Amino acid sequence: MALTSLASALARGIAILTSLISVPLTVKYLGPERYGMWMTASSVIALLGFADLGMGNGLLNAISESDGKDDRKTAQKYVSSAFYMLLGIAALILFLFALIYPFIPWARVFNVVTDQAIRESGPSMAIFIVSLAINMPLGVAQRVQLGYQEGYKTHLWGVFGSLLGFAGVLLAIYLKVGLPWLVLAMSGGPCFAMLLNWVELFCRSRTWLFPRWSTFDRSSSRKIAGTGMFFLILQIMTLLVSSSDNLVIAQILGASAVSVYAITQKLFTATMFAQYFIAPLWPAFGEALARKDYEWAKRTLNRALKFTLIVGLATALPLLMFGKQIISYWVGPELIPSTFMLTGFAIYVLLSGYGGVMSTYLNSGYLVGRQAVFFTVASLSAIALKIFLAYQWQAAGIIWATNICFGLFYVIPAWKLVYGSLNDRPQCLDSTLNIKNQLH
Repeated sequence: MALTSLASALARGIAILTSLISVPLTVKYLGPERYGMWMTASSVIALLGFADLGMGNGLLNAISESDGKDDRKTAQKYVSSAFYMLLGIAALILFLFALIYPFIPWARVFNVVTDQAIRESGPSMAIFIVSLAINMPLGVAQRVQLGYQEGYKTHLWGVFGSLLGFAGVLLAIYLKVGLPWLVLAMSGGPCFAMLLNWVELFCRSRTWLFPRWSTFDRSSSRKIAGTGMFFLILQIMTLLVSSSDNLVIAQILGASAVSVYAITQKLFTATMFAQYFIAPLWPAFGEALARKDYEWAKRTLNRALKFTLIVGLATALPLLMFGKQIISYWVGPELIPSTFMLTGFAIYVLLSGYGGVMSTYLNSGYLVGRQAVFFTVASLSAIALKIFLAYQWQAAGIIWATNICFGLFYVIPAWKLVYGSLNDRPQCLDSTLNIKNQLH
């Protein structure tokens, strides 16, 4: 877990560094219109991250469970089933895109007017889509590594991919090629790194997991797809909650109010680094539950909650006390938030730490379905309350709406569900899992 956390922090740092260097270079090289088209296409691809229907996370859970049972045969079925399902989805995406590509006015989609941008709009988007499709089956290797608690390998390959993509962008600018080649250089580097990771894992490290059609299993496929649907719901709800903040503020209070809120949000979220150390607990909990080691799970959960609470207080309280001065020095006195808003974000840091720990436990087992239910209730109620409180408390009401709804509809149910399963029902967990296995 320590190696994975450090590798994750390294990967994040490299990504930020390469972005800081490449952004001014590409903006200057492409110009505002073509660079904006590139960023718009990137945002569309980010939204298509749901295209795997959550099956990647479903595979992660299945692998950690198989690891806990020392069951190689079942793990091989899960890997083969997930790989060929994702390969089919990728092929379907490419087929549908090829059908609609000639009929879409790409220049109008990106709202570009110069001749060069019009010529490059369609090919640039095509390269993004092809990269997305290729990465889907290759991403199986990453999920397997995370499931076996070897996430540090995934992140180190990610570092290599980022550096490769960055080198490709520099070469593309030096050769003065068009935007499609620039997109290919940026997305091709990570894609090539994923391919090498896939080959290293299945052809060298864990050859017995190599995806074979003969080990494709319908029951394993249903389990991965079923679990994946719950993760898909969680991903969609997370996107809706996070993306609705600025939209609600802009529509009710005006675009100028978005700036104060967004700056404050960036300041607080930049300090939420505890997640780097908590995320590796996900497959660890999965293995522990499969081994019926509930005592370790409970002890580790308690320690993780204490850790995130201490880190949250250590980062949130200084920002609460000196946030106005920091923001004034950082971006200017005209964007200073109210104390009420700062307090709301300080509480949000603590809630996020709590939610991060609880989700690592709830994501790792059969409880993910129940989590999806009350997480959906919390998300939808938060969006509704944001609209109401924006009129009452201005922009600060947005973060307070999130705190109130997730405090009521996530904090309490998650606590009861997690500790209820650990304290009162270890035998009930066993019987439930046996029933589910018989149903599958």
